[in-house]
Amino acid sequence: MAKAIMIQGTGSNVGKSMLVAGLCRAFTRRGLKVVPFKPQNMSNNAAVTQDGGEIGRAQALQARACGLAPHSDMNPVLLKPESEHGAQVVVQGKRVGALMARDYGQEKPNLMPKVLESFHRLTAAADLVVIEGAGSPAETNLRKGDIANMGFAEAADVPVILVGDIDRGGVIAQLVGSHTVLSPEDRARIRGFAVNKFRGDPKLFEEGSKDIAQRTGWTDLGTLSWFPEAHRLPAEDVMEISSRGTGRIKIAVPKLSRIANFDDLDPLAAEPDVTVQIVEPGEPLPGDADLVLIPGTKSTLGDLAFFRAQGWDIDLHAHIRRGAHVLGICGGYQMLGQWIDDPEGIEGPKGRHPGLGYLNVETTMGGDKRLAEVVATDHASGHEVRAYEIHIGCTDGPDMARAWLTLEGRPEGAASQDGRVMGCYLHGLFTADAFRSAYLERFGAANTGIIFDATVEHTLDALADHIEAHLDLDRIYALAEAIKAV
Repeated sequence: MAKAIMIQGTGSNVGKSMLVAGLCRAFTRRGLKVVPFKPQNMSNNAAVTQDGGEIGRAQALQARACGLAPHSDMNPVLLKPESEHGAQVVVQGKRVGALMARDYGQEKPNLMPKVLESFHRLTAAADLVVIEGAGSPAETNLRKGDIANMGFAEAADVPVILVGDIDRGGVIAQLVGSHTVLSPEDRARIRGFAVNKFRGDPKLFEEGSKDIAQRTGWTDLGTLSWFPEAHRLPAEDVMEISSRGTGRIKIAVPKLSRIANFDDLDPLAAEPDVTVQIVEPGEPLPGDADLVLIPGTKSTLGDLAFFRAQGWDIDLHAHIRRGAHVLGICGGYQMLGQWIDDPEGIEGPKGRHPGLGYLNVETTMGGDKRLAEVVATDHASGHEVRAYEIHIGCTDGPDMARAWLTLEGRPEGAASQDGRVMGCYLHGLFTADAFRSAYLERFGAANTGIIFDATVEHTLDALADHIEAHLDLDRIYALAEAIKAV
């Protein structure tokens, strides 16, 4: 019978996603059939699944750590923020609509049956399910109707390990404070705790761990030191992305307000000749950039307005006049066109909106969301690219006559007459090593022979080794409990 353990955190960004990925790889290496699960996630960094849905990118990485293809059941509720007050709601891989935050609170209890349905389907082929919570269980104002933390743990009757983040300070208060505000029933579900992101010798925190254990009665499962290779794995949260590299080829990436699928940048940042510079709001696009890469976005029209509000449209014009290059991916591709037509008001008020105007194409929002893993061919190099599409809208226009990819026998993408401005819908392009190398060669990069997938696999193994060295995995597995039959 499958067992389950749930990893919750004292707050957002305490390292739950990476810890779950490491546990998945460590227990898989011990010969167990491990499956990841996250009841509810909020992220615009999504992955296309084998069954034609979408889930959070972190759950796709966790699936990879288990040696599995990602499946929509691994993250049955995905919230993709579209504005400060609302989000697109994806249930079991499919878009079901958009809700304002205040309305979603009322809808959550109705989603629990779907969450449990997905969870129990996963257990059929598993020895161990490692579950990731979201945010913090100590947000008592969100406890009623909760499906992400203790609400799910109660409904599925699974034990919990609570993780605190010492790097942000106050980890004793994080853990003891959580113990204080939780109800006696929720408190009793927590079987142990761990401390994450310690810089230095974890033995220096032994007295702190003893204090936490004494005040809470929870089992101390270990103090996990800082994992220096974390940047080699896809980031879950937009707050985690930052400039990387010191190479002479500078790729400038404007940090859009609803930036999506930003793991497109990871293979580029892995190249020693490349610097990926994340341009924060309020900062100008650097004048010495070789390439401006406009990434995907969950809200093309909203981020088009945001782009202009930062003055980046003026910087981009100067960049193009200097003869440098521009690449738009998905939403960035749509923004580079002449017009974006939204007749159904999918992204806001109905109407026709001017784009940045550097590609002679137009985009019409509407229709079903395109979710597909694809294989394309790059015209310039002839190299194959395995990528994925995840977007609403279709694009057409004269510059598509200069499409630079072939996808399923049809042209994909568009390019300006001088070939310096390009765009396409395909995410994951740069994970293709031969294509990435050929693309960067036009900027003078050397062919380093880096195999990006091998780098990710090595890092997952290193993460599992790191967790094995610092946490009591035998005790964690012993704390996992058999999943109750439905």
